[in-house]
Amino acid sequence: MLNRRQYLKQLALTPALGGMIGFAAEKDAHKKLPIAAVVTTYHNNSHADVIIGKVLEGFEQKGGPGPDLTVASMYTDQVPKNDMSRDLSAKHGFPIFKTIDEAITLGTDAVQVAGVICVGEHGNYPKDPRTGQKLYPRRRLFDAIAATFRRCGKSVPVFSDKHLAYRWADARHMYQTTRELKIPFMAGSSLPVAWREPATVIPIGSEIEAALAVGYGGLESYGFHALETLQCVIERRRGGEPGVKSVQTVRGKNIAQAERDGRWSRELLKAALATTPSVGKGDIDQLLEKSGAFFLLDHRDGFRSAVAMANGLARHFAIAVKLRGQKEPVANWFRLQDEKPYGHFTYLLKACEHMVHTGRPAYPVERTLLTTGVLDAAMHSNANDGTMIQTPELNTAYKAVDWPFANAKT
Repeated sequence: MLNRRQYLKQLALTPALGGMIGFAAEKDAHKKLPIAAVVTTYHNNSHADVIIGKVLEGFEQKGGPGPDLTVASMYTDQVPKNDMSRDLSAKHGFPIFKTIDEAITLGTDAVQVAGVICVGEHGNYPKDPRTGQKLYPRRRLFDAIAATFRRCGKSVPVFSDKHLAYRWADARHMYQTTRELKIPFMAGSSLPVAWREPATVIPIGSEIEAALAVGYGGLESYGFHALETLQCVIERRRGGEPGVKSVQTVRGKNIAQAERDGRWSRELLKAALATTPSVGKGDIDQLLEKSGAFFLLDHRDGFRSAVAMANGLARHFAIAVKLRGQKEPVANWFRLQDEKPYGHFTYLLKACEHMVHTGRPAYPVERTLLTTGVLDAAMHSNANDGTMIQTPELNTAYKAVDWPFANAKT
């Protein structure tokens, strides 16, 4: 790693980074703007690799074209044996600092970057023994970023990968801090910007009567992806999203009972699965009872939605919605690239790039604030044998915006 003096000397001799010190507030879409990368860990195929790696080595991560961003500095919370960050630092000439403050200020008394990308995913962190939630230090990393902005009297855009925190109170704190310090803020999953098959868009203001998203994998880690798959569509309903008043996770025989109670639609489940290229073989009810879990959401406007974490049945993310006056459901497969460079992260990075250059989030962080709270409640409901969790605190109201996904028709 370069020390600060060595880095500042190299900076003056490096055209791509020259002028970074004392960075001006003006945004030029054709100029590569400097960011600080704050990550938990950086190894092959980690989220740090497939996000920050595209800034360093292009969207294909082969040295070709990439975003109009450049990595000015990095902070890594952990350094495992398979760490890549030290070799990349030597290759690309950016310093790795011991503190987040130094990464943002380059060891000075002023913010020296145009934005911060915080990737608090992967790494050796404990789990809550009761709920199974991974205790990633996303709030701790964010608080250190915010503390630097306070000390320096200047804020720049911040992106935080995946859900804001494992605990709703931490997520709410982060959101309120961004409003206090006027930090342009984005967060969330790559699912809302991934490819959709077919590439249909439900217009904002549509009358959506019911919705069900399908997911698979870990209840928390992939359940968040499924929730954002759901939310990025249902937020487009007439009136926008007013928030969620209760969350329940059901398993086993309670899944079938929830269907009988009208909490989820088999028609929508089948429509969502039908868009995907592969579905598990066997009896649907037996597979769901054995391995599935459903998140059941009651929204504050009376709307109800569901997420089917259909392990054994689903192998992809998808959604189906029922529109008023339309007989057949509208359904989409949310397609991910299943090998490196994992191109869906390219479109997430493009949204970050837009925010860094304009100072305006590409889409509302309230989506991720809400899905963070829903996921926390769902994990607690699961840990309490499917108890319905009342969520008066999830009164997060917001309106959808149009931001293109990977293959959106324009």
